[in-house]
Amino acid sequence: MQNVQRNKSEIGVVFWVSAAFALAFILWGVIAPQNFGAVTQTIFDWVVSNLGWFYLLAGNFFLLFVVVLALSRYGKLRLGKEGERPEFSRFAWFAMLFQAGMGPSLIFWGVAEPLSHYSDPPFGLANPGTAEAAQLGMQYSYFHWALHPWAMYAVVGVVVGYFSFRRDEPGLISPIPIPAWNSMANHANRPNSGFSSGPPSRILPYLPKARYNANPRKNVVTSM
Repeated sequence: MQNVQRNKSEIGVVFWVSAAFALAFILWGVIAPQNFGAVTQTIFDWVVSNLGWFYLLAGNFFLLFVVVLALSRYGKLRLGKEGERPEFSRFAWFAMLFQAGMGPSLIFWGVAEPLSHYSDPPFGLANPGTAEAAQLGMQYSYFHWALHPWAMYAVVGVVVGYFSFRRDEPGLISPIPIPAWNSMANHANRPNSGFSSGPPSRILPYLPKARYNANPRKNVVTSM
């Protein structure tokens, strides 16, 4: 009972703001479904038309980044404490990651996606039902389900794992930018810093500064 009360007391602003946005989004879809569909479709079309190149470049960048990271000296860095050994074998890790990350979806979309692109090629890049459409469908499917998505997952997983198991932080995204956040805030307070002129010099010193608690599960953000 005490653990439940402690966990409730640790729910902070991030949770309530996120819950408010999610609830507003859901209510919008329930109350005005046609307007919701029109607006979201417009946003989707704009993103695909204007940011598709960025999506492709980002996927290639993440793939190249994880390969370079693995082959560099940082690839030998343990996510756990010094001297700790892995709890599971490489095969067990691969099985768990594959099952949790792609297993159920790949069973369905591994067949459905290339067939969908075969019958309706994206962006009119080929005629439906042709050899070109089949080749295009496989290209898109490989991009969505092969090495590129795993590279994106790996970047997030490595960072969260490092902060969680190496620095005893909660398994969340929020502790990750705290060191950079504090460094920027401290740097902005220096008279000869690069933030001494312009909007950052007026904003950063007043932003909340993260404070590490002795209990890593109770890290909070306080005012400077």
